[in-house]
Amino acid sequence: QVQLVESGGGLVQAGGSLRLSCVVSGRTFSRYAMAWFRQAPGKAREFVASINWGGSRIAYEDSVRGRFTISRDNAKSTAYLQMNSLRPEDTGGYYCAATSSAMLGSVAPITERGYTYWGQGTQVTVSS
Repeated sequence: QVQLVESGGGLVQAGGSLRLSCVVSGRTFSRYAMAWFRQAPGKAREFVASINWGGSRIAYEDSVRGRFTISRDNAKSTAYLQMNSLRPEDTGGYYCAATSSAMLGSVAPITERGYTYWGQGTQVTVSS
């Protein structure tokens, strides 16, 4: 079945940068959207960014807009999240997700409910 594996997390100083990667493998409908969510300890998981299958529709959570960039390379079945100007409040587990329908793959939802497949997460810790 479909698997998503994140990588690239780590410990970084405030103001620094990280690039997360999410590789998709297994059989899935080809025109899927991908997204990144994050979860700080003791808090609910929240939306970070999403991108549709063609890369033409992108959304960001307000606090990351201008600092984070979501992208994808369909030939490599990989999505990326470039994170610049990191802040301590960006700390948390970062999870990638993929849709399982053509409609959702086109619109790139900003809610957890829109996504079927999930990775196990990668930890991002931003020190001050």
